[in-house]
Amino acid sequence: MTEEFVSGIKQIPYNEERVFATLSDLSNLERVKDRVPREKIKSFEFDSDSCSVAIEPVGKITFQIVEREPNKLIKFTTTNSPVPLFLWIQLKQVAENDTRMKITVRADLNPFLKPMVSKPLQEAVDKISDVLASLSY
Repeated sequence: MTEEFVSGIKQIPYNEERVFATLSDLSNLERVKDRVPREKIKSFEFDSDSCSVAIEPVGKITFQIVEREPNKLIKFTTTNSPVPLFLWIQLKQVAENDTRMKITVRADLNPFLKPMVSKPLQEAVDKISDVLASLSY
């Protein structure tokens, strides 16, 4: 059963080109490394196209960028995950220095897993969107 988890729409006070350039190169995650909660995440590795995190008790999850639509969309899929996930970041500039961002995660959850992972997945989507919206681009 496919479930979607969607963040609220976040306002970022920069133009979409600048936001896209930062978010579409995952090596820029160096800037948020200090905001990663160490009690939940055991390791955090990244390069320009992928990001891996080891989360207790889930294990290691690797996200790989599979599509970039300049200034509009960045799509990710998991290459190493106990549950298949797709994530995308949508950007829309509404004024010169006003870009709106929304994050969506689609997960294939069986009926047994759904009650256990739905709340943590939604919380993760919300937290990621808050952190990304608060960056200085």
